[in-house]
Amino acid sequence: MPAVLATLTACNDDPGNDPFETSPVPGSTSTGTVSASETTAGTEVADSTASGTTADTTGTIFDLEAPPDIDPTGIQPSCEVVDDLDGVGDCRQSAPAESFNPQVQWTWQGGESAVTPLVANLTDDDGNGTIDLCDTPDVVVVTGGLVGQIHVLDGATGSEHFAIPGAVHSFVTPAIGDIDGDGLPEIVSASPVGFFTLAFTAFEHDGTPIWTSETVWPHDQGGAVGIADFDNDGSPEIYGDGAILDANGNTRFVAPAQTGWFIGQRNTATTAADLDGDGDLELVLGQSAYHHDGTVIWNDPNILPGYPQIADLDDDDDPEIIVNNSGGITILEHDGTIKFQDMRPTGDPAGLGNWFRPSTVHDFDDDGLSEFAVSSASHYSVFFRNLTVMWSTNVADGSGWAAGTAFDFLGDGGAEAMYADEENLFVFDDMGIPVLTVPRSSKTLIEYPVVADVDNDGSAEIVVVSASNWDDVQTSPTVQVIRDAEDRWIQARRIWNQHTYHVTNVREDATIPAVEPPSWRELNTFRTNAQIEGGTVCLPPPAG
Repeated sequence: MPAVLATLTACNDDPGNDPFETSPVPGSTSTGTVSASETTAGTEVADSTASGTTADTTGTIFDLEAPPDIDPTGIQPSCEVVDDLDGVGDCRQSAPAESFNPQVQWTWQGGESAVTPLVANLTDDDGNGTIDLCDTPDVVVVTGGLVGQIHVLDGATGSEHFAIPGAVHSFVTPAIGDIDGDGLPEIVSASPVGFFTLAFTAFEHDGTPIWTSETVWPHDQGGAVGIADFDNDGSPEIYGDGAILDANGNTRFVAPAQTGWFIGQRNTATTAADLDGDGDLELVLGQSAYHHDGTVIWNDPNILPGYPQIADLDDDDDPEIIVNNSGGITILEHDGTIKFQDMRPTGDPAGLGNWFRPSTVHDFDDDGLSEFAVSSASHYSVFFRNLTVMWSTNVADGSGWAAGTAFDFLGDGGAEAMYADEENLFVFDDMGIPVLTVPRSSKTLIEYPVVADVDNDGSAEIVVVSASNWDDVQTSPTVQVIRDAEDRWIQARRIWNQHTYHVTNVREDATIPAVEPPSWRELNTFRTNAQIEGGTVCLPPPAG
């Protein structure tokens, strides 16, 4: 990607200043500033309101009324999933050179949000009586203090379709997926039933309550819900913390509380993976892992509790588990054998808030091998598989458990890393230099930015949320959606359904695979979205 620096900041009061005026900076070809409250090049991006404020969306490259047949395979675009994971849409192999020209597409102001925004099709936007991939995706956000509310926003404009009545825990990221087999997605969140206890709660796609589980979640400091079909029976399970529930909210299994720096602490974003190659899924907590019937695979008290991520880091086709905990980075084999434990670079000490953060797995340097990125309070770093540092850059995030993501916006093979700290959203080039800085505010908790085609125009967008800072001031809109000014970024999937998203865990229509393809053998990514190419998910080039 060309080294182009773009900063979304407040507009200069001088009316003679063109915010798109460029001037050279060291190591880059141009700079630019774009405001969330200015008119430029015929496109207005105004301050947000609760109903959403949008930019002009003319000139998009995907016309749903008459999708062009430019796919060299001859496959026509489809409103339904036509392969294992995705529908067919108009997409391009690469973006034009110098096309990293970000712009705020829309903003929405509705309070504080400190959990990851989600993307899925929940509304019948074209009025044909069905909800499918030809409808505009929706952005799902949770707002509020300790007790919050779910909002469903139109992905193209930011206008609010509806808010779900009833309280949910505003520190828990929900999950979206079809849990009852009706072909429509449901939203599963957590509701507070006591200061230290939570219950799972499920809603229909339109916000209608379905069920609330018994109390199974002894945690009040944030968390994330996941959906997966653990036993391959076609009826997905819901999981979070150490619990697995069936699609009706009945408890299947609750893992014993882990030992660690927080009494009763398990993990805040557990995940599901087929660790032993038997075809079904296991619940992975990091310090421990369990078969879905509760049988223990390992439970090692010498490993501090932390966030687990799944990736193949030694090309043996078996997954490794990256566990980020208060001691640093621990990497386990698929059977729990420790490869590295509590590793961290010189100058980044251990500490409760320093390393207890989720990782992102992606091929950051276009060498055909996946690396991983994680924050350590004052730095955001990308690590090679042997835990040497590819690059590290300064961030300001000493308070929370924020994660990052990555996406190859230009389709040139090199993914751009993204991280949102307490003050800004950053997009980094392959050397860790920011190519985009978007002001936002947060004390940071469980949130991170996501990338998806939120308006179904064939081009990726970035979604980032904001909350109040440590001065109890919220300096940015609740939701900001950023696009390329000419919609030239390559197409991403139109879904991001949960905190532990890894592409193969959900089809693009939010249905859950009965047998989940191993992500470490397909894309070998975690918390990143996939480029769509030729009507399906692009696979990375072979190593070497």
